[in-house]
Amino acid sequence: MTTDPSAAAPTAHLSAADHPELVRAPRTTFVSIRGSGRPGTAEFYRKKELVGAVVRALPAARQVRAAAGVVEIVYWYPDAAAPVDIADFYWVNPIDDLEYRVLAQVDDGTTGQELVSAVGAADATDATDVGAELFTLPERLVVQVMHHGPFAEERETLAGLGAFAASRGVRRVGAHHEIHLDPFTARTPQDELRTILRDPVG
Repeated sequence: MTTDPSAAAPTAHLSAADHPELVRAPRTTFVSIRGSGRPGTAEFYRKKELVGAVVRALPAARQVRAAAGVVEIVYWYPDAAAPVDIADFYWVNPIDDLEYRVLAQVDDGTTGQELVSAVGAADATDATDVGAELFTLPERLVVQVMHHGPFAEERETLAGLGAFAASRGVRRVGAHHEIHLDPFTARTPQDELRTILRDPVG
């Protein structure tokens, strides 16, 4: 079945159903720090903490209250990597080859000068050496679903999301996006965590 993209309903940025859906995600602005390699390393968590510190140092008007504590990641592989789709995203290429952006949502009107000031004021003295920058995802057609529980169990959820996309005649056309609605560290139990799995499609 092929779906008319124009028929997709809009979704709130931090919202997803427990079943796969085809929706239109809104334009969203973030503070972003680039990274590469396996998620869950000390460097990964350092960048995650730095993004949060920079956002907290922005003027209150530039912070998005609904997104407080929410960290997002977009993942992709280098151009030379083997092609992957939604269902097999993490299981074809070596995880150590991943490229990613750690993201924290901010107001769309946030300026570069405000970001520079926030980096200087953040309670993280090494924030300047990791290249914090503003990054915007455009409005886009996506398939998405809410994953409940450990990150290691995403395989079944992504398999269902991939099958749903195929049934709608669409496939992934950009970076895989994970929205972590619950704060977590390397030591946080993962059984109750909620993660929006979202892939741009066309």
